[in-house]
Amino acid sequence: MDCTLENKSDVGRKQKMSDLEVVALSLTAEFMSIDSENSLFKEINKQQISNLIERSQFNKRRRKLFFFLDEVRTKLASRFLEFEDYFIVDNMPLEICKFARHRRVKICKNEFETAPSKGFCASQNNWFYGYKLHGVCSINGIFHSIDITKAEVHDVHFLKNIKQQMSDCVLLGDRGYLSQSIQLDLFQTVNIKLETPKRANQKDYKPQPYIFRKSRKRIETLFSQLCDQFKIRNNYAKTFEGFKTRILAKITALTLVQYSNKFIFDRPLNNIKNQPI
Repeated sequence: MDCTLENKSDVGRKQKMSDLEVVALSLTAEFMSIDSENSLFKEINKQQISNLIERSQFNKRRRKLFFFLDEVRTKLASRFLEFEDYFIVDNMPLEICKFARHRRVKICKNEFETAPSKGFCASQNNWFYGYKLHGVCSINGIFHSIDITKAEVHDVHFLKNIKQQMSDCVLLGDRGYLSQSIQLDLFQTVNIKLETPKRANQKDYKPQPYIFRKSRKRIETLFSQLCDQFKIRNNYAKTFEGFKTRILAKITALTLVQYSNKFIFDRPLNNIKNQPI
């Protein structure tokens, strides 16, 4: 894999850690389930990392490297997805606080466009306050596309952005993505066949094939792994920029472990809890 990045530093000032080292430290922390900078810097042996920067500087630089981090994730995933033509779409709620506190918290409310909102989670049958993480993954469990929207955004609206990212494939979703107009638009514009189970009272109802129902569970397992090992539901960010950087770092760390399992250690792809060495 070849990822290049220009190191941009202040005039007359040399960076102690390169951008790649900052990203590497961030991904290592996520793999070790350390989701707090305070905890991370307490764990680090400063004698082993002689050029370690201060915690606040590390946090600022990690946010600035958001687009490079996304490039790393995309290039890692591209090694798996070159010949894939079946994908799964789903979403999960990301709370930034308990629903009872949502009226008085100020987290991520700097700008209206990126401010959190109220949403309803049908699978958990409750309201939450925060965002939705939308994801498209392959049958093998590699994230192809991700996005974060307000909690109030309906699931099908994410599919409108899919047209710029993929084409000529089959997309499996649950009933939350049931929309004849979206289904027709995806097929006519980019040749994406959207497969969703029909409701029992719909005309021409028939059960979705078992292989599709079984395959859809792959992305649910990925979300569970993000919650379990990578603690994606824990939020310590105060701004949306910090929040989305943390989410992307966790998903990139997951993809990096999958890449190592497949191409370096010849291990089962989704044995995420394996030690990296």
